[in-house]
Formats: sequence, structure tokens, C-alpha cells
Amino acid sequence: MKIVEMFTILLILKEVRPQTKRAHKANMKRPLPKRKGYILNTEGDRSTEMSPANFRLVEQSMSQMRDPTLLPQQQQKSQDDMKLHFLKNTLVTCNDRTAAGYYLREAKGNKRWIIFLEGGWCCYSKGTCDIRYNNVRRLMSSSHWPQTRKGTGIMSSKQNENPYWWNQNAVFVPYCSSDVWSGNVSRYQDGYAFMGSMIIQEVIQDLVPKGFKQAKSVILAGSSAGGTGVLLNIDRVAELVEELTTESVQVRGLVDSGWFLDPKHTDQSDCLDISKCALTEAIKKGLKLWNGILPENCKQQFKKGDEWKCFYGRRLFTSMKSPIFVVQWLYDEEQLRIENLQADFQSMTENQWNSIQIIGREFKKSLREVPAVFAPACLSHTLITKSNWLDFQVKGVNLAKALHCWDRSQQENRGPKTVIRGCPFHLIDNCHWPHCNPTCPAIYDAMSGQEVSILQMFLKLRLENQRRGQEPKGDLGPLISLLRNSG
Repeated sequence: MKIVEMFTILLILKEVRPQTKRAHKANMKRPLPKRKGYILNTEGDRSTEMSPANFRLVEQSMSQMRDPTLLPQQQQKSQDDMKLHFLKNTLVTCNDRTAAGYYLREAKGNKRWIIFLEGGWCCYSKGTCDIRYNNVRRLMSSSHWPQTRKGTGIMSSKQNENPYWWNQNAVFVPYCSSDVWSGNVSRYQDGYAFMGSMIIQEVIQDLVPKGFKQAKSVILAGSSAGGTGVLLNIDRVAELVEELTTESVQVRGLVDSGWFLDPKHTDQSDCLDISKCALTEAIKKGLKLWNGILPENCKQQFKKGDEWKCFYGRRLFTSMKSPIFVVQWLYDEEQLRIENLQADFQSMTENQWNSIQIIGREFKKSLREVPAVFAPACLSHTLITKSNWLDFQVKGVNLAKALHCWDRSQQENRGPKTVIRGCPFHLIDNCHWPHCNPTCPAIYDAMSGQEVSILQMFLKLRLENQRRGQEPKGDLGPLISLLRNSG
């Protein structure tokens, strides 16, 4: 590297401000357990058969995902909390055959509803389900569910946190079926039930006497596996809502971090490199175990045995009838795990850096024809229930505003791609680097606990790889210019 270039970079490193508004105060240390940003040097791996150790890492990762809606029992209850209701149909249950249910916050007189499906990966064999049950039982059983939950993000009842939907009827459906919300098995020979698809149907049935029959607008939303569950169930939900309600109802889907990319090599009859097709193999095995219900229009596109492809958004989207809004980080950390990539800039190779950039390009390509999208170029996973969801922007527009614009467009019966002037809802970041959006969540160094900028990460990566005789592709000029102007 030229001496002048190195000198320029070091000067900018002294000047560059923290990337996020939230971290503008200082480059201070924070205790690691309290961090809300993306942490470097994370561990974890997935393989198709997954040894118990590897699968336990995945499940621990899922249990550590921020679940801000959980309310400790000892906290004082509020009128704004969502209250637990178990399903009237006791035959539709969680994995361990405890009662399935939902949390509800009613808004008397309001005819707008949001039904949120929780996420949390899946299990696809007796071995993986046993490990899941021992490590994250709340995702398989209702035996320890709290009586109330706090709503956050788009589920919040606070107007300053949720400016457009704070007073809607809010329904949170806990994930306890481990089947990506597709299952239709009441009793499996090894002791588990998989009834995710049936749980959704029963929740909607139970809401009818609570005012749902007069609904005018229904959003089926979900994050991660819950987002994929929205893709799989939205058309069936729309048909059921039409049967149960007295008025014409708009039913739409909101998919958060559930638009996964399928590895290209899975088009082969068999996946030779097991470690690189973990998600696909899990879905193939799970689909049989769960007796998974898939959208008929999608199944008809594929030959027998290839129906598993309907779990992937870009393969399913073209056959869907209901409008959806896709929220997707371009460098989704769960997608990186699926591809066996870790954002560890201490030891990253040129190939790994380039692979991460390819994933970002693939996400952009897959979302190009989706009319309603919010896709920041950040390293993160899930968004819509984060309490700080208003902080993140694409092209100067935050997610709440983009959803509101989409909502207005739908209510005015405009075409799917017709945008109200000054109110965009197809928002995909144009920059080409992971975390190049200045509103991305903060990233912290795993060793020091200090926030680091993308320029600092790239410089560290470049120096490390120079020592190995490697160097990530890409000119630093555009990145330096980007951070000087927006950092």
C-alpha cells in the first residue's frame, strides 16, 4: 500500500465519526451483555445433520435473540400490555402438546389489526427437536409463557415509538411449533406435534368474537422464521378472513428477515457439500416430518420432490395473490450463518469478504421486482419489533414512513408499483459495502467492546490480509468518500 494512501486513511480514521446517531456521543466501552448492535467475532455453525454441539450453538443463538416483548412476571402490569389467551381448540397445540395461544391488546372501535408471528429457526428430526426442547423450551412449549407481553416496534402502543399503528389491535403469536409455521401433524411417533399452520388458523377463528369480524385492514407480520411463515400462509389467511368478516377487508403480509436466499448449488439432485446446504436440507427433512402445508400455486410450479423450494421468497413470490412488504437486511447475519460466513474482520480472507458482498448483490437482485421493499445495506437480523426501529433509514426514509406510504397506496387502490408523490416504499440501498449505510446498527469489537466504523474494519482487514499476501478487492476511494460525506 502506498505511504500517501496509508497516511490519508489514518487521518480519516481520526476524523471519522461513529456511524450511527445513537453512538454519536463517544467511542465508549459498553458492557457486552447490554449491546444492541452487531458484535464482531461471533461463533456458530450449521451443518445438515448437525452434531448436537453445533445444533446447540444455533439454538443458543436463537434464545439470545432480543425478544423485547417478554415481560418478567414480577413487573407491574399495564393496560397497554398484550394479554395471554389460550386457543379454544385444545387439539391444536405446541410441540409438547401444551396449549398453543396468542397475546392480544384490544383497541375498541379500531378496525385495523396486526397479527405477528414470532421467529426462532426450527427442528427437523427427533435428535434436533430433543436438543431444542432441552435448550430453548419456550419455543416448543407454553408451560412457562408469561401472562403478559410488552409490544415494541410496530407492536408498541406508544405513539412516539409507533407513530402510525400505536392504537391498532395487536396480536402476538408465540412460536412453539418449530416448523416454520407450516406444520399439520397432531401427533408424531417420537412424541412431538407440529401444528404451526393450524395455530394461525385457530388464532384467527378465536379473534372473531373479539371484534375481528368487523376488521377492515389486517396485516399478517413475522420476523425470521415468522417472516417465512407469512410467505407460506398469507394467501390462506386472506381466504379465511374473507369468510369470517362482514366487510371487505384488505389482507397484507409484512415479511421481516424471512426472505432467505437458497444456495445455487441446491438445484443439483444431491448436495455434495453438506455444510453449505444446511437450511435446504433442514427444510427438506422438516417438510416430511411436519407434513408441511405449502401454497398450492407455488407447489404447482415444481416437480414432485422439489416443493421445498416454496420456502424461499423469490421462488414463492411470483405465485402469491396477496400484497406483501419485504423488510430485509442486505447482509442478514442469519443468511451469513447459513453460508458459513462470519463477519470476523480479524481473520477474514479475501474470498470471505467477496462472498459477503455477493450475498448483498444477490439480495438486491432477488428483491428488484418486489414492489414494496425496505432493504438497508447492514449486518443485522430482524427489525420491525426493535424499539429503535425508527432509527434506520434507506435513502432518507425510515421503515415506519415507508410502510405508511405502502399502506396509503393500498387503501387508495393504486397499482402495486404506483407511488404517491413524496411517499416511496421501494427502498433498496445503492451502496456496495456491508454496513455502508450510516444509520446501520452499531458494530462492536468483540474483544474491546468499543464501537468500530466500517472504515476501521476494512483497514484492519486490509492490513491483516496484506500480511498473508492477500487483499480484499475494491478501491478504498469510494468508501473513504462515502464515510467523509455521511459518517
